[in-house]
Parts: sequence; C-alpha cells; structure tokens
Amino acid sequence: MSITTSPDQADRTRPHDDLVEHHGHEERIPGAGLAADRVAGHWLLARLGKRVLRPGGRELTQKMLDALAVSPGDDVVELAPGMGITTSQVLAANPASYVGVDRDEVVVERMTSQMNGSSRRAVNGSASDTGLPDRCADVVFGEAYLTVQGAKQKVRILAELARISRPGARLGLHEVAFAPDDVTEADAERAAHDLQSTIKVNVTPLTIAGWRKLLDEAGFDVSHCSTAPLHLLEPRRLIADEGITGAARFVVNVVKDKPARERVMSMRKAMRDNAEHLQAVTLTAIRRSDEAPS
Repeated sequence: MSITTSPDQADRTRPHDDLVEHHGHEERIPGAGLAADRVAGHWLLARLGKRVLRPGGRELTQKMLDALAVSPGDDVVELAPGMGITTSQVLAANPASYVGVDRDEVVVERMTSQMNGSSRRAVNGSASDTGLPDRCADVVFGEAYLTVQGAKQKVRILAELARISRPGARLGLHEVAFAPDDVTEADAERAAHDLQSTIKVNVTPLTIAGWRKLLDEAGFDVSHCSTAPLHLLEPRRLIADEGITGAARFVVNVVKDKPARERVMSMRKAMRDNAEHLQAVTLTAIRRSDEAPS
C-alpha cells in the first residue's frame, strides 16, 4: 500500500516514538507506534540503527557543507534536522547562531537536549512557515526534505527560504533527482511510484534542470551542483556512512526483524530497479540581492 503523505502531514500523526541506543544513551525515534510495513522508511532505518539517512550519504553532505562554507559570522537555519548528523558538523564550525526547524516534536526535544547556549536552538515549525524574521539567515539548508513535498509545497517552502535569507545568503539542498534531464515521463513516474510504495512517503523528485529552475524562480542562483548514485542501502555506502561497526549492527538488526527486513529489501529493490533514472544531488545557490523577499 502506498501512503503518500509529506513529513509535514505525517508528523501530525505520529503518536509514539522509539528509543535507540547511540553512544551509550538512548535516543527517541519517531514512529514506534507504527508497524514496520507502515512507518516512514527513513524512521524505520533509524529504528534499525542507521544514522545517516540522506540520499547521497556523508559524501554528498560533505560536498554541500564545503560549498556552504559555514563560518563563525554566519546565522544558520536548518530544515528538518532529523538525526542531527549534519547539525553536529555545522555546529563544529561555530556559527554565530543556529536554528533547526522541524514539525516533529520528538526531533525538536532531542535537538534541544543536545544544544548549549542561547544562540543554538530548535523550534517546532513548518518549512513553509518557519516563524523566523525576514532576512535573518546567512546560510539555510535542508536535506531530503523538498523531495517528499508536492509541487506547490516545494514552491511555498522555497518562497519562505527566500524570505528568511539575506541578500547573498547561501542555500544548500541535498535531494533526489531524476536522471537524465530528458528522462521520459513513463520512466519518471515508475521510479517515483516504486519509491513511494516502499518508502511510504510522497517521494516526488525533479530532474536537475527542474531543481535549478525551481531555485531560479525563487530568487536563487545555483553556484554548485554535485551528484551521486542513490546507493543508500548498498554495502559499500553503508560502510562509508556508518563505519564497519555501525553497518554490521544495522545488518544484524535487519536480519533479526523479518517484517523490517522485508521492507528494507523492498526499498533497496526499488532503488536498484530504477538506478538508471534516480540519483542523489546537492545544489548550493546564492540569494539574489536585487529581489525583495516574497
């Protein structure tokens, strides 16, 4: 069964959370009240011990961060921090301020417990209505978030990011893209359907040309673009992202849980079957200074 709800929609229906051990303490993971065949795919993977949930893994996240070049003078806003893996890297750069915006109260609570100082905070809010002031950010970024929003919501979210970005601000995205740019409608629809039916969220990628157009129309000029295969669940990527010990722990957890194993295998099959037409992409863009915020 395909459940095509965006994170904004799904967060309002998550009544429970999991506890997952990490570095000697337990972390709360959303979605414990849902069976393995119904919980959103990224939270199922987190439940099984996977820490890196972004489509291009640590490698593509690092390319995004290198392009964003966060410095001590920057005010930073992150959309949907998730497990907080990228957040920790950003905070290591000691920005002037950091705000993480997430609809999931479990994520906000966990992030808040891990932050020190008034200039680091997490807030419960929507990506399309953050509640933040106009032109308050030098760096704004989000990973694997716009991909799971419908066309109109993508536009609304980017309009909000344009509003909170100062002229010259850097925007970073890490998403899923169709390949190539002239992919047929049938191939794109099949790839999206296969991901939606296995990951259980409304996965709606764009081609790289489509992502560029969306950013341009929102008032951003793309300055950097990198791609990687969508190998989130492939052995080599698992080891690169999780380390040998973390990857082994994840595999053991998958093997021990039959319903979860069937779900994970179906997600990997969807990615493999459509490998020719799916890829991970990161784009960095600069907020144009000649346009007022929407």
